[in-house]
Amino acid sequence: MRRTAAVSLSVLACAVMALSACKRTEAPADAAPPAAAAAPASAPAASADAAVSANDNLNAVLWMQRAQEYRAITEQTYRAAADHLDKALKEPNWDALVSEERGNAAKGLKPAVVLDVDETVLDNSPYQARLVRDGKEYDEMTWDQWVAEKKAKAIPGVVDFAKAANAKGVTLLYISNRAVHLKEATLANLRAEGLPVADDSVFLGLGTVVEGCEQAGSEKNCRRRLAGQKYRVLMQFGDQLGDFVEVTANTNDGRDALLQQYHDWFGERWWMLPNPTYGGFEPAQFNNDYSQSRQARHDAKRAALDYAP
Repeated sequence: MRRTAAVSLSVLACAVMALSACKRTEAPADAAPPAAAAAPASAPAASADAAVSANDNLNAVLWMQRAQEYRAITEQTYRAAADHLDKALKEPNWDALVSEERGNAAKGLKPAVVLDVDETVLDNSPYQARLVRDGKEYDEMTWDQWVAEKKAKAIPGVVDFAKAANAKGVTLLYISNRAVHLKEATLANLRAEGLPVADDSVFLGLGTVVEGCEQAGSEKNCRRRLAGQKYRVLMQFGDQLGDFVEVTANTNDGRDALLQQYHDWFGERWWMLPNPTYGGFEPAQFNNDYSQSRQARHDAKRAALDYAP
């Protein structure tokens, strides 16, 4: 999304546009744990914002970093996708782009797979962990600094898949909402983790100009169109709905409708990776309005929970 991806999130929020990955924030949680009440009297009191920060994304980041179940899910996803590659290659009309984004015939074009970068190929949970530790929210400065460190590790399973696809003559295209000025650091990180990078053109970051296509916020539809001009897209990989198709209404109903419309594409043409730490699901609970206070957004997410009364 990631990231959602990261830089695009603030763009979307400002434009009050729907998307798969709005500004990175923490996920819903309960109030401060009982242990806080038992702290020594001399301990400094935490602010309300710090309490929300510590709880909203703690379990989500911890799960991504420490849960064996997370690694099992990502590995099985990429393994299953690899098992479908030969079928996709053999069927000349197989295409993973929706008709609205396919402006030319796909038959006869070179095969490719489209991958989002953040939380699909590269794991940015250490950045999220820093936000939890420091009681902060995503911002472009700290995100750029993190990307410049080039410390993101590969998502479990992706390297084996990418190498298998590359060996079959399939080009890997990285359509990311990392801004174009982060291209060199991103490609260096990908190469360091063993991901095939044919050349610099395979990275299509936020800010890529596509002639004849006006991009709305951080939507990826224009860049997918660009990929389709040169390639027959066999598969797409992402952690957000917007990594696969344009999200025009980032509401619970709008997202449900998209999932229902393309339900049969998942597990064949589209492959979703788990990401509980941020994404379009979150701002959909508070009307995509990041002008609200952090506490108000937190309260809206709690109100969206189903308690099965």
